[in-house]
Amino acid sequence: MSAASPEPVLLDALPGQRAAPDLLSYRPALRVDARAVKESLAFAFAGGAPSGAFDRHIESASLPASTWDPARFAQHVFLQELIVGCLHFTSEGRTYIPSPALLGRALSQPPSDRDTVELRRDVFRELAGSEALRRDLGRAYAALRRWVGQLETISISRRESSRRRLDILVAAKEAIDALADGFAGARSGLSRLPAFGAAVRATEGYRRLADLLAYDEELATLDVRIRVGSDGHVRDLRALSIRENDGNRFYQSPIGRVLTKLVMLWRGYRFSDDELLTRHVNGVFEGIEDELVALVQLVGDFEFYLAGLALRERARAAGLSVCLPELAWPSGPELVRPSGPELVRPGGPELAMPRGARDEAPGRELRGLFNPLLLASAASIVPCDIATERHDATVIVTGPNSGGKTRLLEALSLAQMLGQAGFFVPAAEARLSPCHGLFVSLIEQAQADQSEGRLGMELLRIRALFEAMQVGDMVVLDELCSGTNPSEGEEIFQLVISLLAELRPQAFITTHFLELAARLERDRPVDRLVFLQVELDAQQWPTYKFVGGVARTSLAQRTAARLGVTREELVALVERSKRAHRRREAEPG
Repeated sequence: MSAASPEPVLLDALPGQRAAPDLLSYRPALRVDARAVKESLAFAFAGGAPSGAFDRHIESASLPASTWDPARFAQHVFLQELIVGCLHFTSEGRTYIPSPALLGRALSQPPSDRDTVELRRDVFRELAGSEALRRDLGRAYAALRRWVGQLETISISRRESSRRRLDILVAAKEAIDALADGFAGARSGLSRLPAFGAAVRATEGYRRLADLLAYDEELATLDVRIRVGSDGHVRDLRALSIRENDGNRFYQSPIGRVLTKLVMLWRGYRFSDDELLTRHVNGVFEGIEDELVALVQLVGDFEFYLAGLALRERARAAGLSVCLPELAWPSGPELVRPSGPELVRPGGPELAMPRGARDEAPGRELRGLFNPLLLASAASIVPCDIATERHDATVIVTGPNSGGKTRLLEALSLAQMLGQAGFFVPAAEARLSPCHGLFVSLIEQAQADQSEGRLGMELLRIRALFEAMQVGDMVVLDELCSGTNPSEGEEIFQLVISLLAELRPQAFITTHFLELAARLERDRPVDRLVFLQVELDAQQWPTYKFVGGVARTSLAQRTAARLGVTREELVALVERSKRAHRRREAEPG
């Protein structure tokens, strides 16, 4: 949990407080900074707020405890690009991009608490199975966004200010009603929404809100008779009856309104009818202010699920499938760590490593796995199947350049992160084992301020891996030790995988050291090694699928030919440059 995030308030611990409609935590909590949100609400209601003013409250909401550190992988799996390019959604005809800050944290910091993960999965499962619930979710989100939009407008005149405040209250009531009237039959965490809406409706503050808006909508009913001539012009207009809305608590008779003004004048105050209404409006707002704080939190919670549904629909449109994976949770009362006394990591013991659990854990399996980042492009996506007999295996992947190895690593990393966060994973079927953390290192571009060369940077990333890694973590490395000569690189490669094996990771490593990979496959110097290679078709082109074994060639010449780097083409370019040079020398002056 970020140090800047407010501590969540568990509402069941506060006497008389309604449970928050929290959709991201097993124990309902008010995860936004209530005091700061109330201050922003008061300022916005009084005079308006700039666009995006409430986003900072949504983005800074706290989340359940996690053992994952996004700094170890988020940049390498292009998490921000995934959110912006693949997880945007449409609600009531308008497209929204979910908050990259909050959704990014919710996805990259999977809860340590198993119950919270299962709550999220249950919500997704129920939404996926009910079009009515999906529709209610979209309507409720759109209502919340309209309310926030009303808050983030600034009025110009005093009269516009009064109307604007009433419009804010109208939008707030619509959002509360959308929660109370929707999600019928929900049994997952979605059931918290109508329960919260009904609880708010039962308050005196909501009843005053409803009465005020009814009064604003209908001060009186006037029955009239209109007589029209043959030319279409009105000949006579007569009021037959006037029925004032005297059953409303805000109603005052004409005499009462006059007396109120006279009393205020006698006391030295001057009030217009509009100012009298404003006084009532402000009182009503103060009566529901506490409930409105929870609505701000719900905006971010809804985006989590709408983003997941958007991924599901986008995958379907591409002929692909997503799923909620089977999670092989470790279990057992006795917890161990690599060395030293037993300890319990922050966030509870659910993800701790029980003795013997990894020996009994089922293997990893992903059927129809694809890289969701490709959904944002026009590229043709080829799903693949990946299966290992054990989760704690070190998988070495070989194959030609541009054969899909790096994309595979991204897909595997994203699948683990999304699945453990309680989200849909980019696969038709999946079985995963939750882990304490994820470390991803793909080949990085050189930086102007880096203090080491390519080999030095490679060694630094290896050092960072072992400094941060714990037993059972997932490790994803692209082209390990590619920054030095083959003999030295192979030696470091072997050192790394031999020491990694002692931490029993879920590891995926790509390499172009094909002879080394072949020796490792033959000699098996390290336990739990698995080898995958890019599948080639009859013409030796990559199929972007993977099969067991070690590749025999990286097909560098094929890749060079595809990119126009053959001797013939380079010679032609050299000759073109020489001819151009001779022409310039032959030109006079």
